[in-house]
Amino acid sequence: MTRIIAGTGGGMPLVSVPGSTTRPTTDRVKEALFSRLEAFNVVAGARVLDLYAGSGSLGVESASRGAETVDLVEFDGKASEVCQRNADLVNGAIGRKAVSVHRSRVESFLERTVQGTLWDLVFLDPPYPLDEPAMGAVLQELSPYLAEAAVVVVERSSRSPEPGWPASLERFAEKKYGETKLWFAEPVGGSS
Repeated sequence: MTRIIAGTGGGMPLVSVPGSTTRPTTDRVKEALFSRLEAFNVVAGARVLDLYAGSGSLGVESASRGAETVDLVEFDGKASEVCQRNADLVNGAIGRKAVSVHRSRVESFLERTVQGTLWDLVFLDPPYPLDEPAMGAVLQELSPYLAEAAVVVVERSSRSPEPGWPASLERFAEKKYGETKLWFAEPVGGSS
């Protein structure tokens, strides 16, 4: 069972996606990830985008810790329903609608994003079958929607190669937690 680690909704259990089509981020990895993100000072007041959201665990954790807005993007029907349940849970805990769920393919969502929309923190935890060229295309499509000091976190299997970053993004850190690897990137010229 996953839960919200800290913040207003800290300790609240989250609904999980049934079956084996999603890989929820473990509480241990989530705790370490958010400890690092809070050290970068990018969570409180942030506009957050959680792509391939699964259960929405990373996005709702952000909302619990003070993010201003969170957009969860998930195409799978069951996972999208779970995202909505978890969004309702955390929105109730914080007393406002911070988290919105978008049932959409990531590529379609980004194509429809309004010019001038900017996110401060973006999570990408794509399904393992997503190949590196497709991942690179999503990162390229995402780039115009990143605030100047944005942080992009890519979560993959520790056996996956490093993402092919577009020229507009540069990796500034990486960390391995067992079978999970996290890469942290920022817009070129950004300051994390």
